[in-house]
Amino acid sequence: MTPDGRTGFVPRILAVPAILGLALLTLPLAALVLRVDWSTLWTDITSPEAVSALLLSLGTGLTATAVCVVLGVPLALRIARSGPRTSAVLRALVTVPLVLPPMVGGVAMLFLFGRTSWLGGVLAEWGVRIPFTTTAVVLAQTFVALPFLVLALEGALRTTGVGYEQAAAGLGAGRWTILGRVTLPLAAPGLIAGIVLCFARAIGEFGATALFAGNAPGVTQTMPLAIYTAFNGAGVSQGTAVALSLLLLVTAIGVLLLVRAWRPEAQR
Repeated sequence: MTPDGRTGFVPRILAVPAILGLALLTLPLAALVLRVDWSTLWTDITSPEAVSALLLSLGTGLTATAVCVVLGVPLALRIARSGPRTSAVLRALVTVPLVLPPMVGGVAMLFLFGRTSWLGGVLAEWGVRIPFTTTAVVLAQTFVALPFLVLALEGALRTTGVGYEQAAAGLGAGRWTILGRVTLPLAAPGLIAGIVLCFARAIGEFGATALFAGNAPGVTQTMPLAIYTAFNGAGVSQGTAVALSLLLLVTAIGVLLLVRAWRPEAQR
């Protein structure tokens, strides 16, 4: 059979490792779904411990996403509108948390905000303590989620270019008018995708949160920490842990579908 424009000339034997790779990604998730006790699913999800972890994850995740928008949009604009060298350096710095083990990020934040650090000492003098509080959860989530928003928006800004901005400036529009009515609307798909991915990463954060915020129920125990605690024989039951895992899985799938809906090619 002659390959068409879609199949190209990829050797057919490569389908074997491709199928194995797909199985490696999907079979564990299928095993999770099969392990769910559907008769007690609602009870498990609505248990006091599960509700506490769920509400804390949603609350801190939304707060972290809002912080990412406030900080990430200006940063993405700066990267997209800077020269090649400056943007390359800034992009590399933003990308570091994506490749850094989350545990390392948690240790780094603990060294920055802990009592023995210069910043932690200053905050302690003002009566402010950040480590092992809900604020620490938000900071840890922001640390790991911010790159998703910045990189998604920066790519969209580069795609749109500056032509329309220059035209608006030529017609007498000010910088804030151009930003609100030209720049951000044109980059809206990238911005929305970045916000959704940012929120999904925030509520799924585990490593940095565990080291920097701890695992106190009702204060810093988010859904990932509750799941981890359950499978180590404490806190919520394993049935609740499986139910919460399923909830996070459904959330992740919903995020992917939402991002797909905002991709430009999906609107054709």
